[in-house]
Amino acid sequence: MYIPPAFATDDPELIREMIARAPLALLVTQGSDGFAATHLPLFLSADGKTLRGHVARGNAQQTHEGEALVIFGGPSAYVSPSWYASKAEHGKVVPTYDYEAVHVYGRVRFTSDVDWLRETVSTLTNRFEADRAEPWAVADAPADYIAGALTRITGVEVTVERVEAVRKLSQNRGTADREGVIAGLEADGETVVSGLMRKLKE
Repeated sequence: MYIPPAFATDDPELIREMIARAPLALLVTQGSDGFAATHLPLFLSADGKTLRGHVARGNAQQTHEGEALVIFGGPSAYVSPSWYASKAEHGKVVPTYDYEAVHVYGRVRFTSDVDWLRETVSTLTNRFEADRAEPWAVADAPADYIAGALTRITGVEVTVERVEAVRKLSQNRGTADREGVIAGLEADGETVVSGLMRKLKE
């Protein structure tokens, strides 16, 4: 991934936050039948060494064990040049996009181990249900129903070998331009990227 120095980050905790903000990943692999890509939620293990999730049992990508690229496309927003204070000064401005993204390179394996699947599904579910007033848990469903559901999925585990992360949040612009972008985004009702930009100033 092309990452200008101003937008690069290698902070493990920050990268973990970026992945958590964009859990629906794109798993890209290549097999004898060519490239395959699947959108699926993944979570990073506590030690940062693996990504885990699952795909439908009928997904042919599970034959592609080996090298994999996992893409987490984070929040993004169009930046209008009309928001820059420098537009009024010299007019030498152009549109752009601000965004976050993480690319994880590693090796993927697939598993049908029932205990592994149950733990992974429970972890994913607990994560997405955590903020609800009455969180649903895997144990809330009948045991035989869950047992049947687990036979219809295949576990995905990617061993992390290399990570690239980009945070393009107008760091290459002056303070007045950045303030203009924040104000413009918020006026358009965009709060995620503008919120990240505000935190970046702290």
